[in-house]
Amino acid sequence: MYRFIQDNQTGFGLRWLLRRCRIYPNAYYNFLKDRKKYCRGRKEYVLGKITEIYHKYNGIPGHRQMRYFLRKENIIISKTTVHKYMNRELQLFSIVRRKKPGYKKGVQHEIFPNLLRQDFIAEKPKKVWCTDFTYLPLSDGSMRYNCTIIDLFDRSVVASVTDRSITAQLAITALQTALNGRSGAGILLHSDQGSQFASKNFTAYCKSQGILQSMSRAGCPYDNAPMERYFNTLKNEMIYHYSYRTEAQLYTAVSDFAYLWYNLIRPHSFNGGLPPAKKQVA
Repeated sequence: MYRFIQDNQTGFGLRWLLRRCRIYPNAYYNFLKDRKKYCRGRKEYVLGKITEIYHKYNGIPGHRQMRYFLRKENIIISKTTVHKYMNRELQLFSIVRRKKPGYKKGVQHEIFPNLLRQDFIAEKPKKVWCTDFTYLPLSDGSMRYNCTIIDLFDRSVVASVTDRSITAQLAITALQTALNGRSGAGILLHSDQGSQFASKNFTAYCKSQGILQSMSRAGCPYDNAPMERYFNTLKNEMIYHYSYRTEAQLYTAVSDFAYLWYNLIRPHSFNGGLPPAKKQVA
């Protein structure tokens, strides 16, 4: 068809042929001059960068995080476009969330009021912390349990401890790790009403350190949304990507995720795309 039109490129004859072939003249001349060459090259460059970043970080970034990484490469495109490029054209998908196993409820010693009231903003670091437990599966089907504490100022992980049992001692160990030998006076620690956080040993330890406890309402995970969000990120970006045969592999992976990837590298929307470690006190 192109050769046929070329042989008849004379005034009225060309326009007549284009109409007969239902081709717009602009489209024909754009084709001749290859005016979309730059757009195609630009798109190939962007697709290459997305693939490079995705595999560089072991397939962790989704389309929202990918926008922040692309921005560092001076590539500014919409979230919708990134999503289309990743899922439809490059077939790069996120991991589907798995169902939670059932927990055994223990005996609660003391319940504290909800002092946080879903106000998840802290003006300074080491003022408001959130904590919770989650399960982590090994390849043999057994479970290990992680207790994490995050600082609401920048959403940084200040403690991440994993063990075989979900106990009050694990919660105390995580808190000791977060304090790192310093005083906890003036810190508000928010958790759910889990028996570990409401146990006699844990509440006594908090009082001895001058830590004020706050608890979510029963059956309301939204009252501790930052922790729910962190564990969702941990599992979707790491745990569900790999199979861990030994405790050492799992413990090291969880620690590296929290202290290296999450705190130092991963863009966080709460910080305007900056990792928690790069947020400055106003």
